[in-house]
Amino acid sequence: MTNLERVALEIKDVGLYDLILQDVQKVAGKNRVSKEEIEHILIDHPEIFEEYKQTNIEYNLSNIHLKNIDLSSLKGVCKEKAKKVNTNLDTLRKIEKYTLDFEHSSVLVIIFSIEFFVLFSVQYFIVLLSLKAWQWYIYGVFALSIIVAWQYAKKEKRKYKTLGAKYEEIYTQTLQMIDELEEANCIKKDDLWIMESDEHIKA
Repeated sequence: MTNLERVALEIKDVGLYDLILQDVQKVAGKNRVSKEEIEHILIDHPEIFEEYKQTNIEYNLSNIHLKNIDLSSLKGVCKEKAKKVNTNLDTLRKIEKYTLDFEHSSVLVIIFSIEFFVLFSVQYFIVLLSLKAWQWYIYGVFALSIIVAWQYAKKEKRKYKTLGAKYEEIYTQTLQMIDELEEANCIKKDDLWIMESDEHIKA
């Protein structure tokens, strides 16, 4: 559901993907690379394609380059199956962030940021407010916050694993349904591609 031509153009022209472009240039052995050359490199080096997808998820951009199917001209089985595809696409966009490795997720960054703030506050109360007599109570609160944060991180990691698996299942099912709709002449997949994101600022 990720359009290779769009990916190549974005890597070539959009500043967000400059680091990925550098990887492409390194593989190509030159600084100027065409859209077609980038496409071939993405096929031959899937790890660079994955880097593009990870970057999108980190910046809340979707890797699903398909728009929902227009139901107005469809009838019967075609319409019912297309409705299911649209529902699946909406679900995929909603849970797409859970395909990111939990270790690279914003949730973990937030947890660490909160713990750093708590640690800073502990030092502030003990040193600057001269509360050394209470330091073990304050350290106890800090220790408790670490336990709470650890439990929350475990819960979120399980959530990422569960929804990540659900994403893969729905993704495969949806691709199959789109192929079936195209084979039945209900739709043309090429008409569903979204070839440009409104959220990008080109370099």
